[in-house]
Amino acid sequence: MSKLKNRFLSLDVFRGLDVALMIVVNSPGNGSTSFAPLRHAEWHGFTLTDLVFPTFLFVVGNAMSFSMKKYESMGNPAFFRKVLKRTSIIFLLGFLMYWYPFFDDGQLKPFSETRVFGVLQRIALCYMFASIILHFVKTKTAIWLSAVFLVAYHLILIGFGDLTLTGNAVIKLDEWLIGADHMYHGEGIAFDPEGLLSTLPAIVNVIIGYLAGRFIQNNGQNFETVAKLMMFGCVLVFAGLTWDLILPINKKLWTSSFVLLTCGIDLFAIAILIYILDMKKAKSWSYFFEVFGKNTLFIYLLSEVFVISLFAIDIGDSSLYRWIADNIFISWSGGYMGSLLFALWVMLSCWAVGYFMDKKGIYVKV
Repeated sequence: MSKLKNRFLSLDVFRGLDVALMIVVNSPGNGSTSFAPLRHAEWHGFTLTDLVFPTFLFVVGNAMSFSMKKYESMGNPAFFRKVLKRTSIIFLLGFLMYWYPFFDDGQLKPFSETRVFGVLQRIALCYMFASIILHFVKTKTAIWLSAVFLVAYHLILIGFGDLTLTGNAVIKLDEWLIGADHMYHGEGIAFDPEGLLSTLPAIVNVIIGYLAGRFIQNNGQNFETVAKLMMFGCVLVFAGLTWDLILPINKKLWTSSFVLLTCGIDLFAIAILIYILDMKKAKSWSYFFEVFGKNTLFIYLLSEVFVISLFAIDIGDSSLYRWIADNIFISWSGGYMGSLLFALWVMLSCWAVGYFMDKKGIYVKV
């Protein structure tokens, strides 16, 4: 636990907005009756939900723009100890989250059937690689490396597979590296949308988030900053949509066009929040999201453990998760609205914990 220092309200609220939306899209009462914007694109394409995870990586980069200043005065051994420790903890938390609740019918769930890669694992790896790059190279070099990563990933995708669910290079590497039993099966087959290969372009989301954070700190919260952020955002969105013509926007493959589109949208979003919150001081609504933004990683992990626990508790032939969704929300408000209301209930339950922590001055940092 630690105190909060050198915070920008717009960045905290941006983090909070993203975590709130992430919890809502990850915990529908009934996934088959979720509103379309709250579902991922089936394959190629883009929805609001597809923006959530890349934005999480973008805000990780934002946070790094503060913490990396401290690392600059460290020697390299101390820097690596700090980064590798944080990477290991986040990766382990992600793995344990997929292993949880650890026991099934009184038996320890086998490691051989536990998913290895995932959301927190990708955050950990992207944080590690982005930290090393940004610690050792200049800004211009980091930008060039980002371009190289995106182009190289494009070439790998088309050189070592196709762009289908079953024939892409991402699934081939994961099957060879960790095996099908350690992969996500939510697509009906063993395919991990957070696989190792597709982590390469995701590093760029963190780097651009970091550069945006440094830009805001160096230039201040003013009209020029807002205008330049929106200009850069426009360039990236245009580049992403142009790249989409030859490499479709695809969240599950984390294509290079997807990276540019999402980073562009994130730059627009943070520019708008700076204008509203930091310049116009219209912040009467912001505290709700600040609660999420001040304990981002903890509240996300809490939400996942909460949902997994509800699924793990049996009520008759169903789970407590399904029972609450069907009987308390969907039964009277219908499938689509009931599914949304259930997700909002999960989100507000997590917010209540975050609110208590904020009032007590408890901020969990890894």
